[in-house]
Amino acid sequence: QVQLVESGGGLVQPGGSLRLSCAASGSIFAINAMGWYRQAPGKQRELVAVITSGGSTNYADFVKGRFTISRDNAKNTVYLQMNSLKPEDTAVYYCNAELVRPITLRALELWGQGTLVTVSS
Repeated sequence: QVQLVESGGGLVQPGGSLRLSCAASGSIFAINAMGWYRQAPGKQRELVAVITSGGSTNYADFVKGRFTISRDNAKNTVYLQMNSLKPEDTAVYYCNAELVRPITLRALELWGQGTLVTVSS
């Protein structure tokens, strides 16, 4: 069984920082792109940032200059460093990854369970 497990959410004041982590575990041959999405109450899930296996990154306009996505391939882990947080960043943040299974080499898209980030004074 393969899974993504997130951690690092919580309550932070406006202007503060948080770091989210997402670790993939199980039988994995390789991991292609990894990313973070978020879903605020009453809104659709939206892309926050994505990073390829080679380290190329792409960000949503609303987080450029504030958030940084990175990954540690040895640990099968992706991170999201969030700085200068705003109340409008409040949402459940979901990790997403495309995993390649061993032997079959089939690609499998997985989602984490989500971690709540609340930005409030």
